[in-house]
Amino acid sequence: MGQLQAGIIPVTPFQQNCTILFDTETREGVIVDPGGDVEVILQTLKENGITLKEIWLTHGHLDHAGGAEELKEALGLEIVGPHKDDLPLLQGLEQQAKMFNVPMKVRNAMPDRWLEEGDTVSFGEHAFEVLHCPGHAPGHVIYFNRAQNFAHVGDVLFNGSIGRTDLPGGDHQTLLDSIRDKVLPLGDDVGFICGHGPGGRIGEERRNNPFLRGL
Repeated sequence: MGQLQAGIIPVTPFQQNCTILFDTETREGVIVDPGGDVEVILQTLKENGITLKEIWLTHGHLDHAGGAEELKEALGLEIVGPHKDDLPLLQGLEQQAKMFNVPMKVRNAMPDRWLEEGDTVSFGEHAFEVLHCPGHAPGHVIYFNRAQNFAHVGDVLFNGSIGRTDLPGGDHQTLLDSIRDKVLPLGDDVGFICGHGPGGRIGEERRNNPFLRGL
């Protein structure tokens, strides 16, 4: 097996970090949070010779899951995650699109497999631990690859910020608790990709992120 590699495709007007995780040798991988622009995603996969095995979702918001069902049908893949507490969000993706008045082709999504705290997902020899981190969304999960000191944290934590909590199902204190109890203990050396903008390292956020003071 080759090295674990990540590529980001910014999708939709929300510029969400749709992420392809793949093996550099086998060119097999998974996609995390295909929020939309499925044609762009398919073209990127073709140009880079990457074969997807599954679709992984961190949570059920429009900009992260809006293209999941279309991509599932296009490639015959299963949707894995998030936690079942996000079922109402995934059943309401089309309504979310109307609420935000965005010109996106969106379909409600239904995972083939829900995830729980302590589950493991993988492709090839690359295994990721699943942590349930509610607060931004009730069923939000993150994916942690211990071997590479790497995490995909979705919209839980950003470079210099944290996820918003003013959307349905959000709760500020719950999000801070998730970051304190689940994310920070992963270790300061862990690098992360987040749902929007540049990634970073957990240690830098622990020291410099103004929202984490006192955690």
